[in-house]
Amino acid sequence: MAKTTILGVLLRKRIMTSPDFQKIISAHGCKIKTRIGIHNASDNVCSPDGVILLDVIGADAEIAALENDLKAIEGAEVQKMVFEF
Repeated sequence: MAKTTILGVLLRKRIMTSPDFQKIISAHGCKIKTRIGIHNASDNVCSPDGVILLDVIGADAEIAALENDLKAIEGAEVQKMVFEF
């Protein structure tokens, strides 16, 4: 059975928290297939919050370790979607 796991991360105060986020995803980089960043931006304003979607692979324990590291970031909210087919 195949499985796709997506971690959604709401990163608040992303200007301040993005260095911690980058450090974590670099440490778990081999387990991340795709990364998509979504935030509101215009010519004059850059949103302080952003959503990042991570398409991840690996054993459940490895994915849980990444998820727990992300949850440790102050102001981060993590949600997980798992699709089995």
